[in-house]
Amino acid sequence: MENKDLKFKTTLDCSGCVSKVQSDLDAAPGIQTWAVDTTTPDKILTIKSNGITETEVIDILKSKGFEAALMN
Repeated sequence: MENKDLKFKTTLDCSGCVSKVQSDLDAAPGIQTWAVDTTTPDKILTIKSNGITETEVIDILKSKGFEAALMN
């Protein structure tokens, strides 16, 4: 499995939003660590991946009602 850092622009505006996705991201196989910076305009989600794909991360957020787009 490939280890890499992934960054996403999200609609996770506050700690309440982050708490809605926390259990899913914590339980997702292939995520070593993750964090959301809600103080930036892009609400950046950073993930240290151990095999999870960009699409899988986006699908997790969408399932909870949030949007995410991979940042280059």
